[in-house]
Amino acid sequence: MNRFTWQRAVIKVGSALIAPEGYECSGKYLLSLARFITASREAGKEIILVSSGSVAAGRSKVKIRHNASIAEKQAMAAIGQNLMMANWQRFFDFPCAQVLLTADDLRDRTRYVNIKNTLREILKHNALPIVNENDTVAVNELKVGDNDNLGAYTALVAQADTLIICSDIDGLYTADPRKDPNATLIEHVSKIDSTIYGLAGGAGTSVGTGGMRTKIEAADKCTSSGIQTLIVNGRKGETFDTLIDGHVPGTLFTPSSTPANARRLWLTHTLKTAGKIVVDAGAKEALVRKGASLLPTGIIDIIGNFEQGDAIEVECEGKVIAKGLCLYNAKDLTLIKGIKSKDIASVLGYETAEVAVHRDDMVLY
Repeated sequence: MNRFTWQRAVIKVGSALIAPEGYECSGKYLLSLARFITASREAGKEIILVSSGSVAAGRSKVKIRHNASIAEKQAMAAIGQNLMMANWQRFFDFPCAQVLLTADDLRDRTRYVNIKNTLREILKHNALPIVNENDTVAVNELKVGDNDNLGAYTALVAQADTLIICSDIDGLYTADPRKDPNATLIEHVSKIDSTIYGLAGGAGTSVGTGGMRTKIEAADKCTSSGIQTLIVNGRKGETFDTLIDGHVPGTLFTPSSTPANARRLWLTHTLKTAGKIVVDAGAKEALVRKGASLLPTGIIDIIGNFEQGDAIEVECEGKVIAKGLCLYNAKDLTLIKGIKSKDIASVLGYETAEVAVHRDDMVLY
């Protein structure tokens, strides 16, 4: 069993633990987790919860006899948020603070920084932040989509050192332990590659454990940014006793890099790309070897219809080498690609930025 140390952790708890019957909140699996949270706080550690359960909690209050529409599910979420928060609060004698997010909140740099500051202040005032996706207003394009990855984004924005994902099995296995009696627990993963993703299964496979892929995706985001990730069985009370003792009763994914700064994490993991800029070998050399900004003179092609300020990928010879925020829209950048910076104003008819992507707004891969 692996040992681990931590100071600030994000704990992700799913609906299967909060509302095991599929409706109404329950304390059945939460008491031992609540004891762990309290003991950890008393030891000077910081915890942020990412909690599912609002839709399940509200389901019993919205009586329908058909498949719920989007609006009906959002009504369930709106009603269930209070019930879910009350269910958590009853375990603690310190305040719980609700934080509702959408993917759009995370993509916007100003809101991202505000989220980070809010979480810091909540912890500073000894409250327990409880994060959930804002299902009452989110539509598909605004949704993170699953709370495993929301847990990862929360760990990134909160600059946590640990993400603990509570599952209904003990961790990552060589096969689905509910179907294969020979499946064995993988206690330690030092590198997340195609083999590890393969264990999560997919279309046409019989290997995967249900819901494991998003957990691996979350671990991938975190470990590549210096955050250790644990998958443990949240249904077993002894799980949290073992965690208090500093051991991992499940799978530990160790970080593959040192923690990165907050802006780099935001650029790398949170922003969706809106297009692509193809550059020549000289531009690649300047970016990779010299740490330069991307100039229009090194651009040979523009792909996509992006706007000024959108995130774009930078590609050279078929490989993505960077991601950053473009200072031009695709139309204007097409007009000035390949020309020197001093000639930009004469082509566009107005004075503007001399670089296409500034080095401070770029992450190299």
